[in-house]
Amino acid sequence: MWTYPSIDPIALSLGPIQIHWYGLMYLAGFLCFWLYGSYQARNDKNWNKDLVSDFLFYGALGVILGGRIGYILFYDLPHYIDHPADMLKLWMGGMSFHGGLIGVTIAMLWFARYKMKVSVFVVADFVAPLVPFGLFFGRIGNFINGELWGKVVDTHSMFAMKVFDPTLNQVVAKYPTQLLEAFLEGIVLFTALAFYRRGNRPVGAVSGMFLVLYGTFRFFVEFFRMPDPQLGYLMWGWVTMGQILSLPMILIGLAMIAWAYRKQTKSV
Repeated sequence: MWTYPSIDPIALSLGPIQIHWYGLMYLAGFLCFWLYGSYQARNDKNWNKDLVSDFLFYGALGVILGGRIGYILFYDLPHYIDHPADMLKLWMGGMSFHGGLIGVTIAMLWFARYKMKVSVFVVADFVAPLVPFGLFFGRIGNFINGELWGKVVDTHSMFAMKVFDPTLNQVVAKYPTQLLEAFLEGIVLFTALAFYRRGNRPVGAVSGMFLVLYGTFRFFVEFFRMPDPQLGYLMWGWVTMGQILSLPMILIGLAMIAWAYRKQTKSV
């Protein structure tokens, strides 16, 4: 069994300035987004390197603001009402993917209409295969912060990791679900979308596939993750907030794919 290495969340201290690994992970995700996006833009008639750079700015705002606001609203609103200053402590974690998705969607709507003057699905199909970079590094940041652990399991489980649990005041075995999510939402999702978009896909299909795959992966991982302590299980002793927020993604994604192919068939 592995043992959690208890990584210092502060990567570098320069006097009063502290640089956290969590923030560096976001920067790594944005950098990979720009590098791969610029590479993909060479073969896309609607995009170029400058547009990728411009969207990255608005997309990053959507991720950070949407992710933080989403976490506050979906997961821990009473705490932030009592401690409003904690809303600004991003380095401590507390980002919601579903909130970030809403933020990025707003950015895509604005960018498609006012910057590129194209359908929002043209923007979404280009952006979707780039998102797994941020998801991968974000989950690594969660692992470094020692947050979002899985359930306590038997110490003989080959997939568990020994970690100190402050609530139990002892070392226990937990699933490192942050790493599982980094693998599924990062590596597997990126690989699947990279191959899927190579075909002659109708507009809207790639972004629809992203919603289906991410929603499915997240719904699955929630069975192994511990629910947020302030929420617990919401229904039937196993349904979590993450699953409730992921289910609409799957349904909307399936509807988008069906709509995209139906529209393509009609236009032939």
